[in-house]
Amino acid sequence: MLKRLLALAVGLAVSAPSMATTFALNSADSTVVGHNMVVYSRAKDTLLDIGRQFDLGYNDIVEANPNVDPWLPGENTRVIIPSRFILPKAGQKGIVINIAELRLYYYPETKAGQTKTVITHPIGIGREGWGTPLGKAKITQKRKDPTWTPPESIRKEHLEKGDPLPKVVAAGPNNPLGAYAMRLSMPGYLLHGTNKPYGVGMRVSHGCIRLFPEDIQHLFNIAAVNTPVEIIYQPDKAGVRDGKLYLEVNKPHSDIDKRQGLNMTPMVAAILDAQDKLPADNDWAFTEKLVEAQDSIVKRVGEEPLDIVDDVWFVHAGLSQKAIQKTRQAINSLQLNDLFWPAKSGAVGEMMIGPFNSQQEAADMANKISEAAGISVWVAQVSSDAL
Repeated sequence: MLKRLLALAVGLAVSAPSMATTFALNSADSTVVGHNMVVYSRAKDTLLDIGRQFDLGYNDIVEANPNVDPWLPGENTRVIIPSRFILPKAGQKGIVINIAELRLYYYPETKAGQTKTVITHPIGIGREGWGTPLGKAKITQKRKDPTWTPPESIRKEHLEKGDPLPKVVAAGPNNPLGAYAMRLSMPGYLLHGTNKPYGVGMRVSHGCIRLFPEDIQHLFNIAAVNTPVEIIYQPDKAGVRDGKLYLEVNKPHSDIDKRQGLNMTPMVAAILDAQDKLPADNDWAFTEKLVEAQDSIVKRVGEEPLDIVDDVWFVHAGLSQKAIQKTRQAINSLQLNDLFWPAKSGAVGEMMIGPFNSQQEAADMANKISEAAGISVWVAQVSSDAL
């Protein structure tokens, strides 16, 4: 495997996009993007730090790694990065928000001849009792450095907790809207940043949709006023790529979804919507197990255990613009361009460096790149659809 990969390796110079969670939709019938991977933590990492560098919210990274301490993963701990996504069943126009997976998808307008793309970011949404509403809307206003006028109901809640709020919260580091806000045509609801990034990927808001500061800045700069927004609830998803069926099951929201026990009906409906047949009998047990686990990881039917190529090693720096730029500068200065590996199903600009023969070789290179770039990078292994 390694010799074949080395023969295919190409040194490329790809300019970094605004954010690397942008995926090209090269095929009209492909509804799966990205690839899963495993990285190995460093002593100073928290699970949430790693997740944010790969644009994953709290639930994304924690639920994928139930046996890893979120705050102290430790040195050289195997961490699953669930960065393969099934596009939700909705029109591929504007912003689609699937509250079941706490994730936003944005389909920028493209001109004739341009490749269609999708951009995806994790979100935080309304907690039980303050649920984020479903339905169609549009962006009606965009504001940088917004002030916040908390509704009377929220001021009352804070007062009861001994934490009174002013009538107007000024822009700045104490403003829960963060540095950017986009108002929806649904009265009282916003897409906005946050001064508490750890809440992204959780149900903790009063109904608004919050993003990491870097993600809302990205979205704010590219999504125009009047961009359509559709908010949906799809915990069970199915998609097809290269003729293969992929499945994803998220934990139901109890205030929306009253299903009990092993209910296969939503998944059956999702599969039949993605293709015109159900999985073969020998794959049905896998499907049932996935529905029961509700682990939110996108898996190809029959992919058990997770399809990680275990004899090929890379260095990966995450998916943020800063990481991509600094890593590219580092590999240029270290003259490592011949080791740049474009992930076949990866995000635009995603940087994998390798392949290497062993974990130790990859770790030695990771130390060199980290020192030169001044950022954390990780030893990584990837799923076969990235190679």
